[in-house]
Amino acid sequence: MTRISRAADPSYELMDDHEGHSLIYRQHGFPSPLVRWHFHKEYELHLIVASSGKVFIGDYIGNFSPNTLFLTGPGLPHNWISQVEDGEVVETRDMLVNFTDEVLEQGSAVFAELKSLAPLLARAQFGIEFRDPRVIREAALLLRRIADSRGITRLGHFFILLELLAASEDYQLLSAMTAADLGDEQHVERINRAVDYIFQHYAQDLCQEEVAEHLGMTPSYFSRFFKQATGRGFVEFVNRLRVSKSCELLSKSEKPVTEVCFESGFSNISNFNRRFQQLKGMTPSRYRKLVVQRLTEQNLY
Repeated sequence: MTRISRAADPSYELMDDHEGHSLIYRQHGFPSPLVRWHFHKEYELHLIVASSGKVFIGDYIGNFSPNTLFLTGPGLPHNWISQVEDGEVVETRDMLVNFTDEVLEQGSAVFAELKSLAPLLARAQFGIEFRDPRVIREAALLLRRIADSRGITRLGHFFILLELLAASEDYQLLSAMTAADLGDEQHVERINRAVDYIFQHYAQDLCQEEVAEHLGMTPSYFSRFFKQATGRGFVEFVNRLRVSKSCELLSKSEKPVTEVCFESGFSNISNFNRRFQQLKGMTPSRYRKLVVQRLTEQNLY
């Protein structure tokens, strides 16, 4: 049985611990009050150290595992929910750095070299997952150096890290919508509760009316509210979550496709194949073959 962390903290995260520093380094475990659907004015570079689960960035739903690396832009809602056993505690799950636009804008006025980071920051408005294993390994090393240093030395490691990421060509843009579309502070906490509930029940029969009742809303109001806040209709959101789960099972197990279908929450194989084809552009079997091929190629280097 898996457990999901739930918190009632405000969903806009005010980071008041800059204390005059250009960046914030943090790490935390799971469960944690920080694990919730939230947004803030800072960019967030987020490395998963331990555990696997689901990542939500804007209207994107995907999987994460150890050594996955993400960058989110200011105001873009995000959350990483680990799938753990009841009673299981992950001591250190994340290493992350937060920094603001002001730091780089003001820095660019003095150091022209910082202007080369502009394309990376523009991409971050949609959320980025970095895919190159070499880049992720070097980024993890630089994050450890940032954690262990202070002052100008820490800032130096930070700029080397951004330069590394800006030069990487193996990445995926994640959300089709930006903060301007999704960052409604008044709605985010209720969406956190909705996403939390959906995550716990998506592998079962789940209808919009059930979630609306859980939030104390009428189904019609919930439907409008949910699409406005997430950029997806309820059915599409749940199907994306189920397809994401199926991708995880296809890549990490040898379970038959039919078993993957039902374990992901789909009620019949034809609907599963149709939804998978729509979202991934290929059949589940083809997806599995490509994942195996990619892993084999990575192990050769």
